[in-house]
Amino acid sequence: MKNILFIFGCLFVFNLHAQTSEADDKLAILKVMKQQETAWSNNDLEGFMQGYWKSDSLKFYGSKGLTRGWQQTLDNYKKGYPTKDHSGTLTFTIDDISKVSEESYWVMGQYHLKRKVGDANGVFFIIFKKINDEWKIVADMSC
Repeated sequence: MKNILFIFGCLFVFNLHAQTSEADDKLAILKVMKQQETAWSNNDLEGFMQGYWKSDSLKFYGSKGLTRGWQQTLDNYKKGYPTKDHSGTLTFTIDDISKVSEESYWVMGQYHLKRKVGDANGVFFIIFKKINDEWKIVADMSC
């Protein structure tokens, strides 16, 4: 009987730790996205890109098709949002964050740009992966 209680106790503690870790992961991901909102809203596109994996393997899929690589993604942002009037103020609405594996989550949501050149809104599906103990976006589909 003592062994059964011990096993149940261990399972309870393990489950509690797993839930806490998942909650911590989600908070860390939301922190990255909050930093991105701030950087974008200051027309700091390099700062915004700090939330992305700085790799040629980064994938961004948008209205103009597939872009590969961190630098090309940044270059596209600079071309499309050259001034504060174009970048405006960014707000994310997060609709879902789901664990995919021990080291990755997907995030589904909406983006809202309030800008002088006309507001823009859309949806996104991004995948975060823990790389070198940091949460980074490794794939982004926005439209």
